[in-house]
Amino acid sequence: MSNPFEDYKPDFCTSGTFMRLPSESDIPKIAILGIPFDTAASYRVGARFGPQAIRQASMCLSSYHALLDVFPFEETNAIDIGDLPVVTQNIHKSYGIIENAMFDLMKRGIVPIGLGGDHSITLASLRAAAKAYGPVALLHFDSHTDTWDTYMDEKYWHGSPFIRAHEEGLIQPKKVVQIGMRGWDITSSLDLEYNVISQNELFTRGIDEVILQAKSIIGDTPCFLTFDIDFVDPAYAPGTGTPEVGGFSSHKTLKLIRSLTDFNFIGFDLVEVLPSFDPTQTTALLAATIVHTFGSLVALKVKQDSIMQK
Repeated sequence: MSNPFEDYKPDFCTSGTFMRLPSESDIPKIAILGIPFDTAASYRVGARFGPQAIRQASMCLSSYHALLDVFPFEETNAIDIGDLPVVTQNIHKSYGIIENAMFDLMKRGIVPIGLGGDHSITLASLRAAAKAYGPVALLHFDSHTDTWDTYMDEKYWHGSPFIRAHEEGLIQPKKVVQIGMRGWDITSSLDLEYNVISQNELFTRGIDEVILQAKSIIGDTPCFLTFDIDFVDPAYAPGTGTPEVGGFSSHKTLKLIRSLTDFNFIGFDLVEVLPSFDPTQTTALLAATIVHTFGSLVALKVKQDSIMQK
């Protein structure tokens, strides 16, 4: 009789990669990469340890996504290439490192999933996306718009990536959809012609209606998805840099992400996980589960494309 635990590893045994993914595989469709840069944060720092915490939390996730009916990382030959060697003292050198790594993946048709890090890192990823695909659509989940010009006279910080992306022509403004905003003022985004759906509007209208609107705006345009964990209420995700009360529960957040099945995603990131403010690791576990769902969305599209080609 065979031993069912012959190839089993306890959940606490890790290879150091997301869900023990290999660092290389044949024709991968997904690549996980850590982007541990956090010195553009305006309040709490420590998100440089986010990738490590998310990977550790991922050890207890199932290889199968029951609701989307895919094995996300097996069906895409996914890899985890580790953390990028960012320069904590220099955001512009770090941007160059991030952009080069992201572009190298995108030009080969690989969908990167970045683990942040603070939200400033997304500007470098959008530079890579625009180089690979031209100006892209952006689907942005957050409690802040991150379209504020400067902070203490600094133009590059975690509150400005999406005004800088507009200035650099990296995105199509009318195909930017920002969902969940409840912190500060949204005027700066409206001035840029972005579509802003506040947390209150999301609660009132419901997930289905809001995502249908986002799909009608973005269509099949190559789209980058960025998710700030402070989109979620701090009761469910306390480990973040600038928490805002009044957000979604983890249950509704996962339902929302699972509904994003008809977009042409060319890249993702998940940012602002700050593990030192959550000793329970609940935030990291939720982040890992969201990343698992990102992978499932890609796997589902790969499966659908394969069926259509037959």
